[in-house]
Amino acid sequence: MRLRTRLCDLLGIEYPIVQAPMGSISWADLAAAVSNAGGLGTMGTNAGTTTLSNDVEIVGERLRQEIRRAKKLTSKPFGINFPIGSPESKRFCERCVEVSIEEKLPVAITSMGSPAIYTERFHKAGTKVMHVIASVRHAKGAEAAGVDAVVANSYEAGGHSGFDELPTFVLVPQVVDAVRIPVLAAGGIADARGLIAALALGAEAAYMGTRFMATHQCAAHPNAKEAVIKAGDTDTVAWGRKTVMVRTIKNELSRQYIEKEMGGASREELLAFMGTGRYRKAVVEGDVVYGEMSAGANSGMIEEIISAAEVVRQLVQEAETVMSRLNRIASFP
Repeated sequence: MRLRTRLCDLLGIEYPIVQAPMGSISWADLAAAVSNAGGLGTMGTNAGTTTLSNDVEIVGERLRQEIRRAKKLTSKPFGINFPIGSPESKRFCERCVEVSIEEKLPVAITSMGSPAIYTERFHKAGTKVMHVIASVRHAKGAEAAGVDAVVANSYEAGGHSGFDELPTFVLVPQVVDAVRIPVLAAGGIADARGLIAALALGAEAAYMGTRFMATHQCAAHPNAKEAVIKAGDTDTVAWGRKTVMVRTIKNELSRQYIEKEMGGASREELLAFMGTGRYRKAVVEGDVVYGEMSAGANSGMIEEIISAAEVVRQLVQEAETVMSRLNRIASFP
């Protein structure tokens, strides 16, 4: 089956399937496997290490080595996510951007900040830019800033999402109608049915994280992968409305946070309760009880840990079955 959109031509990929970056657990192994299978693989800026560093230069050089490792594993395009974030994190982001430009990164994904900060610099270096948004207003702003595509990140997505809590079937078509550049659909997509639905909404690719977390090439702790495949339909929850909205698998951390928030705790009290490193605690260290076990609402649809290439293969092959069914029930004379 031929699955090709403007985004495929823009990025130089075979299929409209993008593996979403997942911070510390998206390494060169995963990115290369997805890219080699015909999609676009991506990495986080902390790829290739299980330890954090407060040294900007060390962080930058670690990323450089992981970019070079990815290039040895694949000759196809891949991307890196740059979460702009707070003034403190911007120091690290800035160095990672410099390194990526020096290493001729094919695709950059910017998030959690203004797309205007790095887009022009990336374009001058020949790097395509996609920006993550959660509303029509931000999509229009990203287009005005010159990005090549936007990722419509919905309420169903794992990890960080927007405070407006817009679901995929509401957010994506409104963003598609509002901008002229390609739109990627993120949130709740786990199989070919979701991929075809995303394309039907006007998106030009599916942007998938949780499904790729449960793969052999993902660097996530085995406990984190197991939590995903054991999850049922009601086992994730969105929380953090006073701090940073996230969707995770329900555990003791989410229960305590929600209890404190509903009890009237202030933003400062909630931030103090969370501390730092909760995401790494879950996905790197394997504490899925008190760690921030980020995962999408589609976790209940994921039942096994397979290779990243097999995920792509299933998406493409089963898309034909989905389309055949649609043609049977919605044929025109």
